[in-house]
Amino acid sequence: MNAELKCILCVEDEPEMIDLIRLILGRRGFEVKGANGGIEGLKMIRQEMPDLVLLDLMMPDMDGWEVYQQMKADEKTKNIPVIVVTAKAQSIDKVLGLHIAKVDDYIAKPFSPQDLMSSVERVLNKTKT
Repeated sequence: MNAELKCILCVEDEPEMIDLIRLILGRRGFEVKGANGGIEGLKMIRQEMPDLVLLDLMMPDMDGWEVYQQMKADEKTKNIPVIVVTAKAQSIDKVLGLHIAKVDDYIAKPFSPQDLMSSVERVLNKTKT
């Protein structure tokens, strides 16, 4: 794999949202993989070890917070940055996400391509060693 090509895993229960994110980020040279729901997402996170996870909160099989907690509890996946992408945009959720759960960023749906790109680049630049 090209060292410059960052792999981003989008964990989302809406295939259209995965396609949209793949379109936006793919144009900027990112490899975007999609996981349909939390259970598949967690499995793919452990298999793929992506550079970044875009995580929806409200999914029917396993919600995003559960996926996040399991990722952070696993030694292999705990350092993978997570951006929460959700329609659940009340400010209390943002506070919970950023300050209590310590997600790397939080994007409210609907978002602009520029918001998504800025967030992804900011988080990936912050995690460079």
